[in-house]
Amino acid sequence: MSKEPAAGTSSSKKQSPRREYPPSPHRRVHQQRSAAMAMAYKMATEGMNVKEECQRWFMEMKWKKVHRFVVYKIDERSRAVLVDKVGGPGEGYEELVAALPGDDCRYAVFDFDFVTVDNCQKSKIFFIAWSPTASRIRAKILYATSKQGLRRLLDGIHYEVQATDPSEMGFDVIRGRAQ
Repeated sequence: MSKEPAAGTSSSKKQSPRREYPPSPHRRVHQQRSAAMAMAYKMATEGMNVKEECQRWFMEMKWKKVHRFVVYKIDERSRAVLVDKVGGPGEGYEELVAALPGDDCRYAVFDFDFVTVDNCQKSKIFFIAWSPTASRIRAKILYATSKQGLRRLLDGIHYEVQATDPSEMGFDVIRGRAQ
């Protein structure tokens, strides 16, 4: 027979009261980061509003060939995807790369014209998800989770490139994927 205290009686070991300490500065920073990331996730999963102009500029690039590229950005205040920059017909891939910021995320579509080995003129549309390593974590999460909503509206994209560094989306990479 074991000797256990009867129900309702306390055991012989007493628990000392737990001390409450104020949160450390590191814990507060961690809590703030977690809250910011949770908000970015909530914004992304609830869905971003893609402005009508985003699809209109894309269709003009695709069908009328009046633009070479379109760069999109997310405005966190209005929770919408907006057109950031449009490349004219004379602008090329170098201008697209120059239009992407080094410290913030963006989406871009690029109309790549090339000649095949059979000497045929071809055109392929690339979707580029630009997420540089210097960008904020919140922006990276927001752009990664919102990408599919924009992609669904942009009908006719042939290839997707995800890049964190300019070398990952170099002209040779684009040309190699298209051919």
